[in-house]
Amino acid sequence: SVSLSPRQNMPVRYFIMKSRNLQNIDISQEKGIWSTTPSNERKLNGAFWESSIVYLIFSVQGSGHFQGFARMSSSIGCEKSQDWGSAGLGGVFKVEWIRKESIPFQFAQHLLNPWNDNKKVQ
Repeated sequence: SVSLSPRQNMPVRYFIMKSRNLQNIDISQEKGIWSTTPSNERKLNGAFWESSIVYLIFSVQGSGHFQGFARMSSSIGCEKSQDWGSAGLGGVFKVEWIRKESIPFQFAQHLLNPWNDNKKVQ
């Protein structure tokens, strides 16, 4: 028998995660973790509990590319990581990387965000 998620009928959510550098994305891909600013934690935790799945699309600031996407696979706790070497980040949470590939923003220019004045997704 197939076990169904209790949240299977809930919406799917998508978030663009901006990283200061490629090294943080490499660490995430290697260890299956991510950390974000405390101001993003409440939004992501809410989405994690109220959605069937949360996809995180990663982009290094100023790169003009997406570096891949992952699924958020745990809520965000209080435990911090020394891996990032960056003050100001909150707790660590687990991510499962689905695709690791550099994709130029121009390949997604047809995607518009209806919750952000139909601006381009980048």
